Amino acid sequence: MTMETTVLGAGAFGTALAIQLLRQGHSTTIWSRGANEALALESTRENARYLAGVRFPDDLHVTSDLASALSGAELVVLAVPSQATRATLELARPHLDRAVLCCASKGIERGTLMLMSEVVLDVLGQGAASRLTCLSGPSFARELAERIPTAVTIAGEDASSTSVVQRAFSGGALRVYATEDVVGVEVGGALKNVIAIAAGIVDGLGFGQNCRAALITRGLAEIGRLAAKKGGHPLTLAGLAGVGDLVLTCTGSLSRNRTVGVELGKGRKLGEILEGLGHVAEGVETTKSAYELGRRLGVELPITEEVYRVLYEDKPARQALMELMGRPLKHEQG
Repeated sequence: MTMETTVLGAGAFGTALAIQLLRQGHSTTIWSRGANEALALESTRENARYLAGVRFPDDLHVTSDLASALSGAELVVLAVPSQATRATLELARPHLDRAVLCCASKGIERGTLMLMSEVVLDVLGQGAASRLTCLSGPSFARELAERIPTAVTIAGEDASSTSVVQRAFSGGALRVYATEDVVGVEVGGALKNVIAIAAGIVDGLGFGQNCRAALITRGLAEIGRLAAKKGGHPLTLAGLAGVGDLVLTCTGSLSRNRTVGVELGKGRKLGEILEGLGHVAEGVETTKSAYELGRRLGVELPITEEVYRVLYEDKPARQALMELMGRPLKHEQG
């Protein structure tokens, strides 16, 4: 079944998801907030800033007119940076009364400490819960756009809405699995970016593969603790939205968050790193929100706490890692 679909957000992932939807036969529009950017994308048929070299399919439409983009949309994909999610939804709210929603943004909102699904429902109301789904999993945008085999997870409370999104995206090089555990999928998608910064620090310090493997494993443990505290299922973190996305983001050369960590490990300052990155590294903001959320909920997040101190208190990266190694001994499942 073909659908009218709209992707809000013209970054790398939003562009890749729009291309995937069009390849599956759906009528697809990308909305970009900037009028000049939308015109450039529409005329050049390429997202030169985020996905250089990936040509747009002929039928992919780009606009900065939000009302036009959402008119008639049956499926709306939210793929803006996490800290822009609320503002985008406020603008889009008058046009989102019936469409199935797919949130592909990953993070924790600063201040409110809400997951993206919680932000969506805070703006649109609890009545939107049956239409809301969340997509996550190991999926670098470039590889998805270049038709490299990829598998992700779609989570939703309502099985029919989840099925709509699962079928809409699935096909070709993308396989989509389904789950009801929205919280587990979202916590995994958010905190993996924080752990990826830590893994990058390990690599930047030259500490080797043993250390990286231990860091990823213990990172998964603290993601599981936070997910469980929020009501998610720990087994979700053994799947694509947990260990799958975590391993990819902590080890892949296309990971922006890992790149930030590598440069921190080499001794560069955060501001300088972000200025040269040219892309959003969600983990930088999520680290602060996750640190605050862990404290609010009484969840022990030692890796997140040390990454926070490196990012926001200028703690030397080597010292942060050594203090993790020197923590009191404990049972592995503790």
